[in-house]
Amino acid sequence: MRAGCDLSRRVRAAAALALRAVAAAVLAVPAGVVSSAPVAPLACARPLFLTFDTGHMGVAPLVADVLARHQVRATFFLANERTLTDGSSLDAQWAPWWKARAAEGHLFGSHTHDHVYWRADRPDGRFDMRATFGPDAGRTRVMDAAAYCAELDRSATRFTQMTGQRMAPLFRAPGGKHSPALLAAASRCGWAHVPWSPAGFLGDELPSERYPNRMLLERALRDIRPGDILLAHLGIWSRQDVWAPAVLEPLLDGLRQRGHCFATLAEHPAYRAAVARGRQP
Repeated sequence: MRAGCDLSRRVRAAAALALRAVAAAVLAVPAGVVSSAPVAPLACARPLFLTFDTGHMGVAPLVADVLARHQVRATFFLANERTLTDGSSLDAQWAPWWKARAAEGHLFGSHTHDHVYWRADRPDGRFDMRATFGPDAGRTRVMDAAAYCAELDRSATRFTQMTGQRMAPLFRAPGGKHSPALLAAASRCGWAHVPWSPAGFLGDELPSERYPNRMLLERALRDIRPGDILLAHLGIWSRQDVWAPAVLEPLLDGLRQRGHCFATLAEHPAYRAAVARGRQP
């Protein structure tokens, strides 16, 4: 993800209203209205959904340690990104790390394999896309719906190779960039898109000189509300102040003190039916 946070006041207010509706659904909608599959009850009345996108993986072991000590289950979105060790986040070096996270009960979705950004819709129904990594990195490529679905499937296939488990049918478009047509194409091949909440943008990809860790922590603790989907990464190249565990650990502590609990998107009312279907053989 390379998200920005300079939303206009009007857009921010509208987004906040939308996310409050999601929060209300988390707190009030009976499970049977969303899915007939049995769903474990949430641990509290103020749930949050912590998610991580891949990155250079430099903080991945620290993130895993913090999550394990705090007994927090998160949702990870996987792309094959370049790492600090000159490999890639889904290569053989990192396969044991992903397998261990799967064994711990975290949830996993696709971030496209080559971190492919949507650029524009074409009149013929195809899409202009640009990969950040892989053989087509930095070049605009025209993809039809089948090609985009195949790109999402590549991460799922690699995840199964590494862990022996199946990926949930959830994805996050890199940069949050998409169109209604792209989401519809992904939906037709079984993928549900997961954005993040305005307050859930935790800012670990913002410039350190303007957004120091202290500011990011204070803002998150002030603004996060029940039902929010939180977004962070497993390493951002451009940030000088390392976000995890410097912010992650006090953030989890502070949110717990405010009565929040954490769940994977398998328990989110907008996604649990899709996750339940995806887990069926």
